[in-house]
Amino acid sequence: MEKTFQFTVNGKKQSVTTDGDRPLLDVLREDLKLTGTRYGCGAGECGACSVLIDGKREFSCSTLMSDIDGKSVTTIEGLADGDKLHPLQEAFMEEGAYQCGYCTSGMIMTAAELLHAKPKPTEAEIVEAMNGNLCRCCGYQRIVAAIRRASGQPVAQAAVRDDLALSTAR
Repeated sequence: MEKTFQFTVNGKKQSVTTDGDRPLLDVLREDLKLTGTRYGCGAGECGACSVLIDGKREFSCSTLMSDIDGKSVTTIEGLADGDKLHPLQEAFMEEGAYQCGYCTSGMIMTAAELLHAKPKPTEAEIVEAMNGNLCRCCGYQRIVAAIRRASGQPVAQAAVRDDLALSTAR
């Protein structure tokens, strides 16, 4: 049964009439044309569809519209400030923390929640927080390095070089 849902996306009030059982991911991509959030597994297992809902990371593929009414959603498109990238977006570029780029938006959204809650996380805390996100290219060392860079912490260059050596040896 269709209903009109009122919610905020990236700071803009939205009104969408749709079925309450429809996934938020579909509304973001199809109705609002925000295609930075990716469809991965469709079961909330890979993290490609991660968004922030009222500041908390959620899987948009398994979040129903009936759960969104009155809430605030931030997608990857909402992190940048106009033409100025968010520090996480810059760090992912600087560290080469993406290969195919498919998981990147979900990784960045998860990292954004982490850095908001804990501005200077340890490497173990980064790994734990990112555990719900999968990278098929296995760029995990560079992803950790990017999160450390965005948090203003030193990046372990040896680990990044080892990752590069592994990726070029394939």
